[in-house]
Amino acid sequence: MGPKGLTDAFKQRFPDFEVAPDLGTRIGTLAWYRGAATCMGLCAITLLLSPGFEKPIFGHVPPALAGADWEAAKAQAIAPLEKGGATGHRLAATELVSPLADTPERPVINVSTRLASGDGLLGVLQRSGVGGGDADQAVALIRRALELGQIQPGTPLDITLGRRTDKAQPRPLVNLAFRARFDLKLEVSRGDGALSLKQIPIAIDNTPLRIQGEVGSSLYRSARAAGAPAKAVEAYIRSIAPRAPVAKLGSGCKFDIIVEQARAETGEIKLGNLLYAGVTGCSSNVQLVRMTVNGRDEWFDASGRGERRGNMAMPANGRISSGFGARRHPILGYVRMHKGMDVAAAYGSPVYAATDGVIVFAGRNSGYGNFIKVSHANGYATGYAHLSRIAVRYGMRVSRGQVIGYVGSSGLSTGPHLHYELYKNGVAINPASISFSTQSQLSAGDMAALKARLARLMAVPAGRGPEPAKLED
Repeated sequence: MGPKGLTDAFKQRFPDFEVAPDLGTRIGTLAWYRGAATCMGLCAITLLLSPGFEKPIFGHVPPALAGADWEAAKAQAIAPLEKGGATGHRLAATELVSPLADTPERPVINVSTRLASGDGLLGVLQRSGVGGGDADQAVALIRRALELGQIQPGTPLDITLGRRTDKAQPRPLVNLAFRARFDLKLEVSRGDGALSLKQIPIAIDNTPLRIQGEVGSSLYRSARAAGAPAKAVEAYIRSIAPRAPVAKLGSGCKFDIIVEQARAETGEIKLGNLLYAGVTGCSSNVQLVRMTVNGRDEWFDASGRGERRGNMAMPANGRISSGFGARRHPILGYVRMHKGMDVAAAYGSPVYAATDGVIVFAGRNSGYGNFIKVSHANGYATGYAHLSRIAVRYGMRVSRGQVIGYVGSSGLSTGPHLHYELYKNGVAINPASISFSTQSQLSAGDMAALKARLARLMAVPAGRGPEPAKLED
């Protein structure tokens, strides 16, 4: 099939021919020189067709605007945008516009601020524009209702300032309103030219919050998912840990948390201290109630036993008859170091392990008589001498408070007592340097109060905790 025209025939005859080759490539070739000649030819044709450099092209030029026409044109230009115009259509001032002698003021100013931590109410009012006289008078009125220190940092203040007759004077205080306490709102307002205080009580419902649920795989996550506040869950875990270690609570156990709660009629919720901590539904049942006894808050179980305090248990029930230090030996008759303390107790009284450990010696030991030595963690060890009978054997693991022997008078002893020693890294130290654990027991009167308090708490219905955004600590 033959070519369709001259162009196709030319392309078929000269397939590599380019009318405008790239002068940046193949420099020095025939195609490059042909392209350079084409470029110069096109430039020459352009110069020949031009009217020349000295011949101007005539056209109509409008005359320059002046006077009112120029002002009107400026109003329609882009320049007014710089002066606040939104569309560019900003009319120029006319003879009807007259400049103001003074800038007008807003008749009323509303200010919202907060009481910063460590800041005083008087300083906040003055920085907000309240005059010194009004600020002093407002603070004096508020001080009659409550101590200024009771106002919590971060409390929002709503201030209204009125019109002033002279710009050299501060604006008068018209109204000041804020939440002074969770159950009280204060409002200072101006009437008949003087400031007065109005106290607005806020009704509060103090029904505690009770949250129950299953422990599951994680006590903390389960309690938080049920709506318990983080601080309450942490306090709950700390309170039950000595009685029922959290790691030993099975998935079938149920937690029971009761927290102080105050619900205002305005909708706010304020949560306080943990009141009750319970574990039910498993072998580790616990009922703990917070009680204030002798001016101290303490957790008591349903039987009236308080918290155990101290690092080590008392090794025997009795009085301390001799302490640590140099003394004259009652049998040998000369002064030598007494490396422990003596606990006078009846013959055959039980001797308890001071804390968890492993028996490293149990048998006869010279002047100590029947003697037991227990190794504990962190380099500590304890010794129990003059026993009448030993109830453990070498290598046995014992727990705190477990009976390991009985008081006697074996060895160099003048009568039944327990000689108790404490070692740190193999060196005898004063046992009194480590506090012995104690556990308080409620009296009959306090026990009755505990039972009544427990009954009231158990009558609180269970519910779900409030949303975190509504909580106030």
